[in-house]
Amino acid sequence: MKFRTAATAALALTAALVLAGCSAGSDNEGSMPGMDHGSSEQTADANDADVMFASMMIVHHEQAIEMSDIVLAKEDVNPEVIELAEAIKAAQGPEIEQLQGWLDDWGVDSEEQQMDGMDHGDGMMTEDDLAALESADGPEASRLFLEQMIAHHEGAVEMAQTQVDDGSNPDAIELAQTIIDAQTTEIQQMQDLLATL
Repeated sequence: MKFRTAATAALALTAALVLAGCSAGSDNEGSMPGMDHGSSEQTADANDADVMFASMMIVHHEQAIEMSDIVLAKEDVNPEVIELAEAIKAAQGPEIEQLQGWLDDWGVDSEEQQMDGMDHGDGMMTEDDLAALESADGPEASRLFLEQMIAHHEGAVEMAQTQVDDGSNPDAIELAQTIIDAQTTEIQQMQDLLATL
């Protein structure tokens, strides 16, 4: 699946940045946070954790949208599941664009994210998981989607918490906290809904 490839590529890219000593977060502490978008300073307001967060969360969000598209294409899906899938797409699509914009600002080449690298977890579904969701009928897909998306969200919350703890870019830290708050709420909603199916 292209999402696993992109995920592994993002990890490889981040590892390459770490090995190359490309973190410039401490080189320009006098800059105003979040004020140099589009400037030539590029990585001046982002450290390795910021790059990792943006790279991996793009891949993570892309899979959540793929999962949502799968369930939205089915008949007889629980209406609350449909509403949730639509909300996930509406929230995460713009966040992908925001994250990609930051990587561009930080001088991270999108092409380099296609490199091969290590596999990772973080709540990502396997190809078999996605195939099971694809082949399930509406009622079964409703249940599977909730179970898979709970795990997926839990992984995103962990990734976002790492960003809050280790990141240096204020905008990226703010987005990470937004993801933690929103997806923690959605996890509870999904758990409650799953109990009624």
